[in-house]
Amino acid sequence: MISFSNDADILKYEPVLFGELHLPWQVLSAGTGGTLSGTTFTDTGGDFVNAQVAGGGAVYLRSADGSLDGVYEIVSVDSATQLTVSVIRSDSDDDAIAPPAGTDVSYRISTFGPQAREVAFELTEYFGVRPGNPASDIEVEDVLDTQALRRTSVFAVVSFVYAMLASKSEDESFWKKSLHYRKLFERARERCRFSVDVGSDGIADVTKIGASGKLVRD
Repeated sequence: MISFSNDADILKYEPVLFGELHLPWQVLSAGTGGTLSGTTFTDTGGDFVNAQVAGGGAVYLRSADGSLDGVYEIVSVDSATQLTVSVIRSDSDDDAIAPPAGTDVSYRISTFGPQAREVAFELTEYFGVRPGNPASDIEVEDVLDTQALRRTSVFAVVSFVYAMLASKSEDESFWKKSLHYRKLFERARERCRFSVDVGSDGIADVTKIGASGKLVRD
């Protein structure tokens, strides 16, 4: 199943969702005794590959002395026991930025991948693209620019997660957060505009506009 946003995208808006507000049932990997040197995080007892950790994820790291304590972007999975991590970057093409070094590091890698995939289905349904609209002749792969969809997806995922947290807590701030991000999602979806290459020739044939959900031929 496709998704338009990843955990690193969500990290830019709500890092707390990978800290104390992470979803315990969506933890991919966790452990202690890791080492962070430069941008390389190593856990000799880990198995990041089988845990399905991937670039674009987020990892919470905390050293025993507390000098390292935060959530960082997973740039790549280099082996079963090694990751490249970075302070969150404004652009995924930028070089990785080293967090503070640390030894005896505890870590946790949680994800909102399931929610991102549900949102992607909702968006493809809204815009008349497969798989959300099985009768459509447009595939997600035909979309030439997904940046607008990425931001829209982030807002929807965060709204969804805060609603889940609110349902399990008496903290009204979770509901307020959920409603806030839902409004951002609806506005972002309305402003969405992206090109589609129906002919598979690399040239935009039609444009999708969020305010109408209709095709506009270029």
